[in-house]
Amino acid sequence: MTKEALTKEFEAIVGADNVLTSETDRHTYSYDAAVLDSVMPALVVRPTTSEQLGKVTALCNENGLPLTVRGAGTNLSGGTIPHPGGVVVLTNGMSNILEINEEDMYAVVEPGVVTSKFAAAVAAKGLFYPPDPGSQTVSTIGGNVAENAGGLRGLKYGVTKDYVMGVDFWDVNGELIKTGSRTVKCVTGYNLAGLMVASEGTLGVFDKIILKLVPPPQAAKSMMAIFPSMKAASETVAAIIANKIVPATLEMMDNFTIRTVDNFRKAGLPTDAAALLLIEVDGHPAQVEDEAAKVEDICKQNGCTEIKVANDAAERDAVWQARRDALPALANLKPTCVLEDATVPRSQIPNMIAALEEISNKYDLTIGTFGHAGDGNLHPTILTDKRNKKEWERVEEAIEAIFERALAMGGTLSGEHGIGMAKSKFMIDETSKGTLEYARRMKSVLDPKGILNPGKIIG
Repeated sequence: MTKEALTKEFEAIVGADNVLTSETDRHTYSYDAAVLDSVMPALVVRPTTSEQLGKVTALCNENGLPLTVRGAGTNLSGGTIPHPGGVVVLTNGMSNILEINEEDMYAVVEPGVVTSKFAAAVAAKGLFYPPDPGSQTVSTIGGNVAENAGGLRGLKYGVTKDYVMGVDFWDVNGELIKTGSRTVKCVTGYNLAGLMVASEGTLGVFDKIILKLVPPPQAAKSMMAIFPSMKAASETVAAIIANKIVPATLEMMDNFTIRTVDNFRKAGLPTDAAALLLIEVDGHPAQVEDEAAKVEDICKQNGCTEIKVANDAAERDAVWQARRDALPALANLKPTCVLEDATVPRSQIPNMIAALEEISNKYDLTIGTFGHAGDGNLHPTILTDKRNKKEWERVEEAIEAIFERALAMGGTLSGEHGIGMAKSKFMIDETSKGTLEYARRMKSVLDPKGILNPGKIIG
């Protein structure tokens, strides 16, 4: 079928206004937040109903058209870069919160719902949706599930997978697959909902997602601990966890990142500090006071020079805004910003910090380090210019070294950003040949024409 005929077929399903064919529109959806080359799709299609989404999926399969689902395109691993000549299916036309059930504490949403808007709607009902990826003001629930997104609260509350109760999705034949349940317990059949989490659009096209909600904490206390070295700060992280304290958030920033963020927003950060820990404990008021006191003691025992406690909501919000500013602030410094998320067991944080400093010196690169230290998920951010070929070669070598060191410590390639195209070649280093072949055999049965986001995760 010709491109013109296919365009007419898609227009018959979703309407002419929802099929984008101009070069400008197609270029808009040719890249994501990863530092990878863009790829122009043949068409961009925007379904607005469940029925349309199923028909679009089936039409792509019938014609062997590679299909890449895209929410907001904020992912950092190339997961939404389309395949040449393929179709990008946008989910922003399916952005309804279908149900927030206060009695049974769950919600049902379409994949295009923006994360922060969903969290706010849940909070307005007196409930809490904890996953809070850094991109939450623009990222969508469908993308969060596809990448198993994490966030600042992952240490205590877990990540997206811990809140997915069910997923309805379309298979390549346009058949609706219903998984999971609105009940707390469900062991009906295979755990297909779990299979969909972190599948990056390679196994099905999300239609509806059922999410668990929880009661909000009654109280919280945020603090900023200042340290004379990254070593002291990282050892404090390990000590807090070793003392059986699980803060809601436990974040780290090095001096380079501190100064960059303060210059970005004039946040009033201590720019002479070698390292900061941003810590929040929450729960019952008495528990909060007890854990906050213990955390302060542990910080002081490990060389903390000063602790600043937020006195009100405004000060608390300022602390966490400063942390969320880390990536945009660093990204402003150089034409290319490479943000990694190799993750290690929490006890290995001091060793990983030392490894990053060693790698920075060895390859003569500027690396700002921040991240979710409490769950071992650091974000070494390499500032460079991809047009400088010699420096870019060192960047690629440094990235390989970061992965190698993290895996040697019992860690993983990605804590929350996904594999996509950027890390697929390293999968063999963490898993095994058998693991990859198993995954490929499974995909070949579920997607025999290989149309679902080809080239991602397993190549």
